[in-house]
Amino acid sequence: MRKNIILAAIMLIMGVLISLSSHPVMGPTEALGQSSKKVLMIPREGYSSDLDLMIKMEVGVMTILLKNAGFGVDIATTSGSAIVGPTQKIEKISRLSEVNLDDYAGVIMACMAVGSFPGPAVSPEAVAMVKKALADGKPVAAQQGAIIILAEAGVLKGKKYAFERDPLKPTQESRRTDRRFVDAIYSGPGVVQDGKIITSGTCPSGEKTYGRQNGTVELTQKFIAAIGPK
Repeated sequence: MRKNIILAAIMLIMGVLISLSSHPVMGPTEALGQSSKKVLMIPREGYSSDLDLMIKMEVGVMTILLKNAGFGVDIATTSGSAIVGPTQKIEKISRLSEVNLDDYAGVIMACMAVGSFPGPAVSPEAVAMVKKALADGKPVAAQQGAIIILAEAGVLKGKKYAFERDPLKPTQESRRTDRRFVDAIYSGPGVVQDGKIITSGTCPSGEKTYGRQNGTVELTQKFIAAIGPK
């Protein structure tokens, strides 16, 4: 049974990679064409040594899976600036301040391997989007570093969530803890869903560095299921 599950996961990722090779991540409109239902993707901004990997294997994989499920994707950040790696880039990005959340069925937030724990300052606009989406009953998904946005928004209190490690427990490598996670329920690095909140504690960079299973595909699939029928 376990071998069959692993084989199925490998086949799914291979299919995504083949699709990615013919659909470079240049911009949501170019990649997806027309769609009657859209989701908002918010990548974290800041320095990332793994930017090429994250553009292709996090944002790219999320985008292709959403497209295959029939959804359009708009990408927005605080700055609205293009995200440019050594060889990969995302050019068409909106400003969060100009986004109307009523146009979207849900919000998915990419880690982008930005900064070390606990990461750079969190965008107030991203926090506002998360709060409104959940208040409106829309699903919100976040991976690894982007989960900090949920903690900053205060929406994890009383909720189960995933993260690369328990942010309230110091480790031998780091004594730092993050009090934004107080009263939330740490549930390991795997994909965790609690109501409309879906989290994954391991992004492609985390898989490369620590050998843990990358949660991008499972996170996106659970996000699609949480939105419901198109």
